[in-house]
Amino acid sequence: MVSSFLTHAEVVVDPARPIESWGLSVDGRARAAGAVDVAWHPGVRRIVSSTERKAIDTAEVLAAAVGVVPESDAALGEIDRSATGYLPLDEFEGVVDAFFAEPERSVRGWERAVDAQARIVDAVRRVSADGDVTIVSHGAVGALLLADLLRVPISRALDQPGMGSVFAFDPAEWRATSGWTRVPRR
Repeated sequence: MVSSFLTHAEVVVDPARPIESWGLSVDGRARAAGAVDVAWHPGVRRIVSSTERKAIDTAEVLAAAVGVVPESDAALGEIDRSATGYLPLDEFEGVVDAFFAEPERSVRGWERAVDAQARIVDAVRRVSADGDVTIVSHGAVGALLLADLLRVPISRALDQPGMGSVFAFDPAEWRATSGWTRVPRR
């Protein structure tokens, strides 16, 4: 069995809008189009994304290329960082570092890493129970899922190399079958 965990591609950052409503940028759409080459395998019949706009957009681009109607599931969402909302990049990176470094502590009101990991693991197990699937979600929860699949501690070292990345996993054996690969732009 081969399933894929795909992160949304590059987004249009708009600090005036809620983060979950941000959509894909032009570059993000080009990268999402390349997902068909690395995040889709013969026999996969389902694409399930989080309910955030950037993940839905990515799933819709991939689904159109392979002729599948995408589904969505709120439990596949990114870490809850609504306590801070948008943060400038330098500040954001520092909070993300702390999030991974102290997984049992809420950093600035964000969802704890251990709680986000339990949520994403439960969601992926449920979504993949009926067979292979391509999941479209987010980088931080992808790193948490990958840690569980590898049976290693939570670490930022497992974070994606950039937006629009993918890894493969075997849901029956519950193990990663690859590390992160960046999706090429088309």
